[in-house]
Amino acid sequence: MTAPGSPDPAAALGADAVADVVRAEYGRVVAGLIRRFGDIGLAEDALGEALVIALERWPQDGVPPNPAGWLTTTAARKALDHLRREKVRDEKYAEAAMITDDTPPEPTGPVTDDRLRLIFTCCHPALGEPARVALTLRLLGGLTVAEIASAFLVPETTMAQRITRAKAKIAKARIPYRVPGPDDLAERLAGVLAVLYLVHNEGYLSSSAEAADRPDLAREAIRLTRAVRDLAGGIGSPPEVDGLLALMLLSQARRPARIGPDGELVTLDEQDRTLWDADLVDEGHALVRDCLARNRPGPYQLQAAIQAVHTDTLDASLTDWGQVVALYDQLMALAPTPVVALNRAVAVAELDGPQVALSLVDGLGLTAYAPWHATRADLLRRLGRTDDARRAYAAAIATTENPAERGWLARRRETLGGATSRPGSRA
Repeated sequence: MTAPGSPDPAAALGADAVADVVRAEYGRVVAGLIRRFGDIGLAEDALGEALVIALERWPQDGVPPNPAGWLTTTAARKALDHLRREKVRDEKYAEAAMITDDTPPEPTGPVTDDRLRLIFTCCHPALGEPARVALTLRLLGGLTVAEIASAFLVPETTMAQRITRAKAKIAKARIPYRVPGPDDLAERLAGVLAVLYLVHNEGYLSSSAEAADRPDLAREAIRLTRAVRDLAGGIGSPPEVDGLLALMLLSQARRPARIGPDGELVTLDEQDRTLWDADLVDEGHALVRDCLARNRPGPYQLQAAIQAVHTDTLDASLTDWGQVVALYDQLMALAPTPVVALNRAVAVAELDGPQVALSLVDGLGLTAYAPWHATRADLLRRLGRTDDARRAYAAAIATTENPAERGWLARRRETLGGATSRPGSRA
């Protein structure tokens, strides 16, 4: 018997199971509901009601064998109930009848992947890029508004309004829930790749305080990028698609070595490279070589090439930093962002020393960006400026919620005065 005032283990189990399903299956479930009902708001509301019921029932009844299927069925019934309560017109009843109707649905595009349709809907040109990314993270990744706001460095109310406006625009403009045909695919592709890139980044290093990374989200981004690559084959599969896939694969390959047994981040120079996934490394390298042979460089291809250099040796001391800087120079010419400049400065530190790199980093002023503070801290550490380094580490800790990153930063701060390591060898 549970002692008075103690947490109920069954209730905790149920809550954990619901949280696990939300993280792993939210995108698939909500995408299926949107396909059935054609209404993003209705799908989200119905799934929300199903989650509440799960939190009530699973502790008593046990977690069902197929929790995602249970949520889909329960949410579909709630959506149907909602439509009936609202006494919608006959066509709405017909839409709801699709749940049990054997009649083939209307065509929704050249593929049958609900989540692929969902991302193309979220990435419609009628929506601005910030709205596309936010809506995709909300619907496909199941992130909370607070988590997305943290990733975008904006207030939660601002992000809530952005997502609400995006949903309303989809409804008002009657944006179709489908993958576009070949005629429209080329112009839509860049927006989809940009969103998949950011979805993978969230999976690679979570903005949430709940987890160090989101492997489910990273895997889903890779799966969808593969699907987009297959789809784009009809228009010549632009090399940037291969570049993005290579970048994701080479990042994912290092995942087994990125988080230590104590839950702390393990930086690139400290990772046990024998733990890397050799098959993913080989596939990523092959894609990079193919991109180089096609000689149509783009930002994703260059980032993948940089990752290929880092994963080309099992000894970090053998990294070809000159090649890394040269690739960052090309990337700066195509995408001259402060984040690219920060990563380039990290490589410059290995060639020209920490003082040269620090002057580059200080000129960026990315005060709301934890990696900027962390990079400054390690450069200052290498220069022997211990007090300044300690303050920079504190600032980095204050600007990240990620538990693995906070643990790594705290340990580095505690060991100031000891051995140094490369400043930008981020995991």
